[in-house]
Amino acid sequence: MKILYVYAHPEPKSLSGSLKDAAMVTLSSLRHDVKVSNLYAMQFKAVLDSHDFRIRARHDIFIPPLEQVHGVETRSLSPDIMDEIDRVAWADLLVIQFPLWWSSMPAILKGWFDRVFVQGFVVDIPAGKVFSQGLLRGKKAMLVVTTGSSQDKFSKEGGFGDLNGILSIISHNILEFCGIEVLPPFIVYGAPALSREEGAEVIRRYQDFLKGMLSR
Repeated sequence: MKILYVYAHPEPKSLSGSLKDAAMVTLSSLRHDVKVSNLYAMQFKAVLDSHDFRIRARHDIFIPPLEQVHGVETRSLSPDIMDEIDRVAWADLLVIQFPLWWSSMPAILKGWFDRVFVQGFVVDIPAGKVFSQGLLRGKKAMLVVTTGSSQDKFSKEGGFGDLNGILSIISHNILEFCGIEVLPPFIVYGAPALSREEGAEVIRRYQDFLKGMLSR
């Protein structure tokens, strides 16, 4: 399987970094073909703006969706965007790993979606090619998320609400909207409070989770 691992955490020595490194070992042992987009290490530009478009459809006004469709048609999007688009197009599975910050993804990952998931590549809204007809149908995705708070805080009765509902902004409104089948996520609750031994057990569980998920 061809896997694109999109990783968004600024500290390589964190638990998130260890999870990502363990995933690389596991996926390699399973003989999958893996590419990694390590967004912080790449210093990926997070802000969509007019500089993303080398050949403009219009110069009098900046309309991002119009420029995105034109950029896809002419392959004139900025090189960093084209590189990521080619990786997404290549992949059968996207693994998207990030810490939950302010009940959302880090800004750099949101910027990756803003700039890489361009209209004309992931959806064709005027033609109704969204959700089951989205342009990325046939691909799968999985979220790997670490939280700062405990699991009870992310329950329906907890202070932050059901985590599945929070993540649906990504899983449903972005990924499924583009036609991607979303697999069950791997969640690590209360990551900062874990002991070294508990962290090691989480890593083992993640490796087993990957093996089980990808052997289906």
